[in-house]
Amino acid sequence: MSSIRTLKTFLAVARHGTFAAAGKEIGLTPAAVGLQIRALEESLNCQLFDRSARAAVLNPAGRALVPEISDIVRRYESLGAEAGGDGMFGTMVVGALVSALMGSFADALWTVRQRYPRLDVRLFAGLSSDFALRVERGELDAAIVTQPPHPLSSNLLWTPLYTEPMILIVPREPHFALPAKVDRVLAESPFLRFERNTWTGILVQEVLDRVDAQVRESMELNSVEAIIELVRHGFGVSIVPRLANVTWAEDRALRVIPLPGVEVHRRVGLLERARHSRTAFTDAIKEYFSQVSGQASGKGKAAARAPHSARRRAAPLKRRAKS
Repeated sequence: MSSIRTLKTFLAVARHGTFAAAGKEIGLTPAAVGLQIRALEESLNCQLFDRSARAAVLNPAGRALVPEISDIVRRYESLGAEAGGDGMFGTMVVGALVSALMGSFADALWTVRQRYPRLDVRLFAGLSSDFALRVERGELDAAIVTQPPHPLSSNLLWTPLYTEPMILIVPREPHFALPAKVDRVLAESPFLRFERNTWTGILVQEVLDRVDAQVRESMELNSVEAIIELVRHGFGVSIVPRLANVTWAEDRALRVIPLPGVEVHRRVGLLERARHSRTAFTDAIKEYFSQVSGQASGKGKAAARAPHSARRRAAPLKRRAKS
C-alpha cells in the first residue's frame, strides 16, 4: 500500500511534467521522486508514465488515476480540518489568469486565507483553455477562467464571479500617427492582438466584427498585461478587457477610447468539477464575490435614492472615471 506522501509525489509529477520540478515542490531529489513513482507503479501493478517521452508524460492509465488519487489526498487532508476545527486545511491547487491575480481574485484569495490560515494555496498562472483540461483531469482543484465559448463537459461547473467590458486602449505618446477619429484608429494604427484562438481572443474578434473593422496586425500575444505595457510604450493600439481593480483613468501612458454601440464583456468565473471534496474553498470564493456584488448593488441603489443636488455633485467624478 502506497503512502500519502507517495500519492502527493505522483500528483506533483502530474502537475509539473518532470521529476526535477516535482522534487523542487515537495523537497525531494529527482532520483527520490523516481523511486517513489516506481514503487507506486509496482504496488498498482501498472505503468503510469510514458517511458518513451523525455518528460514525465502520463499515459492513459496515469491520467485516469489523477482524479482518484487527488480525492484520496484531499480526504486525508480533510481529517486534519475536522480535528483542527477551523473548517479548511491542506493544499488547494488553483489556476488563475494573471489578470485575475492583479485584481478581484487576489482580494478574494487574501480574504479566504485570512479566515483559514492553515490552508495552503498553490497558484498556477496560465490560459483559460489550458486550465479547463487540467481541472477536468484533476490536476487542478479549481481555476479562475473566462466564460467558455462552448459547452463544458457534464462533470465541470463554471460559476460567474465578475465581468470586465472590452475596451479600446491607445497610447498617449504613440510611435505612429494616431488618427483623431475613432473609426480610423483601428483601421490605420498598428494593432496588438490577443491570441485569437484563446477564449479572450474570441471576444476581441467579436468586438472587431461588431465595429466592422479591418485591422493592421502588428503583433499577436497571449498576455493582456504584455499588450497593455506595449500600448503604454507607444507601439500600437489594442482591444482588451478593462481589468477589475485597475485604475485606468489615472494612467499617464494610455487612454481608453469608448466604442459607441459596442457592449461586449469578458465574464470571469470559477471552474470546478461537479463533484469534488474541496467545496469549502470554492464556496468561500463564490461567497466573497456574492457579497462584493451585493455591496456594489447597495451603493448603486443608495446613489439612485440620493437627492438630485447630491447626484449632480457626483457626476464630474463619474465622467473622470470613464476617461
